[in-house]
Amino acid sequence: MIHTRRPALLFAMLLGFFLVSSGPIGALELTGAWAVSADQCSKVFTRGGRANEISFTALSARHGGGFIIEGNRVRGKFATCAIKSKKADAQSLNLIVACATDIMLSNVQFILKMLDDNSVVRQFPGMEGMESKYYRCSI
Repeated sequence: MIHTRRPALLFAMLLGFFLVSSGPIGALELTGAWAVSADQCSKVFTRGGRANEISFTALSARHGGGFIIEGNRVRGKFATCAIKSKKADAQSLNLIVACATDIMLSNVQFILKMLDDNSVVRQFPGMEGMESKYYRCSI
């Protein structure tokens, strides 16, 4: 009886893998550290501390800054944001994030347009022509 269940279990696991892995852009593809200049990655981010975590250097803002995406979190130098909702299409990811700083809480719309696997453009809703390009850092 056990041997007849193994193929069915294996099939179910593979089907689940393909259903989860196929589809539009998601936070998993964007996981990592993103800086405004690929040349500045080592000046913006560092790796260390507990669990070899990526963090910002003391002078990261002087080098253009950036953000870190980890699971359902987006971190900046001065704010940590929880992803409340996301909507993806073939080229962009629209996030609504709840951000907390030392002095306030706010909801922010975070739109990322994919250029390629290692570069995105952040667009700012309501600000025509306002955007920032970011590059994935290999830390």
